[in-house]
Amino acid sequence: MEKWMPARATIFGRTLFAVLATLGLLIGAAVPAAALYPKKGDSDPHLGVRDARRKAIQGIDISRWQGEIDWAKVKDADTRFAFIKATEGGDHLDPSFKRNWAEAKKHGIPRGAYHFVWWCRSAKDQVRWFKKHIPRDADALPPVLDVEWQNGSQCTRKISRDQALAKIREMLVALQAHTGKKPIIYTDINFHEDVLEGEFNDYPYWLRSTAAPLKHRYNREKWEFWQFTTTGQVPGVPGDVDRNAFFGSEQEFAAWRTGRFDIGARKWHGGEPKVARTTPPATSAGAKASKAAAGAPPRMVPPRPLTGSDTRILKSMAARIDLGQSQ
Repeated sequence: MEKWMPARATIFGRTLFAVLATLGLLIGAAVPAAALYPKKGDSDPHLGVRDARRKAIQGIDISRWQGEIDWAKVKDADTRFAFIKATEGGDHLDPSFKRNWAEAKKHGIPRGAYHFVWWCRSAKDQVRWFKKHIPRDADALPPVLDVEWQNGSQCTRKISRDQALAKIREMLVALQAHTGKKPIIYTDINFHEDVLEGEFNDYPYWLRSTAAPLKHRYNREKWEFWQFTTTGQVPGVPGDVDRNAFFGSEQEFAAWRTGRFDIGARKWHGGEPKVARTTPPATSAGAKASKAAAGAPPRMVPPRPLTGSDTRILKSMAARIDLGQSQ
């Protein structure tokens, strides 16, 4: 039963509901991200990356510059993955790599190694170097090829787009052959625009943007990881640290780790989720007959002849009608 309300009360109620709903949306935009990882923060947060903060699967990337890390605290802060710098160019091994690699595994944090590309070194030299130092651990995440221009370093010269693509292709193939896992491509806005637009679309991409949504910075339809801040605060890591979000489901993340799901090509290699059928198949003769009848044109059935009983009933009904009309 509906309850009547004056027009003014109805309008006031609807207005109040709209205001409360709006406040709920505004609060929801800020609270869920913090609630997911209450122990983590950002010394210089930016509103433009709020979508990444809402992702359930988040992690960090680190190198020697983070100093000595307390991996027990990093784990306790619900860090879901860590990318650890291993090699650079053709002759540099990150001095903290071996310790970080071992400690992350000890504390149950999925970790992958990354190689930082130098454009003034040949692909062959760099392949030789990372094959020597990047472990072939079966439980490791796929490796990462970090490709960006080396502004401010000793290797500042830019090579042509074709030359860069050729080197990247050679190193991606070598990384996969070495580890048995399809590598991830990490890059930034400038290098992606100069070299990578439209290339390697079957590979997973890990993109950097610390002030705006990726769709506003990259001419790319999909990505798998987002480095959304370089000023993250994570227990166990001294000072600032890069924070990252995975763009996928829990099921996809778990399947990717075991090689059953290619996050770059979005292809399953067994164990894909089952999709429920909207209508069950016909399993009986009656169901099949109903399905066949549904598409058949209507068939006219001739009336049966009247019996004596039918005639008496009709006469009785007619008499009652006549009686009603005469009153």
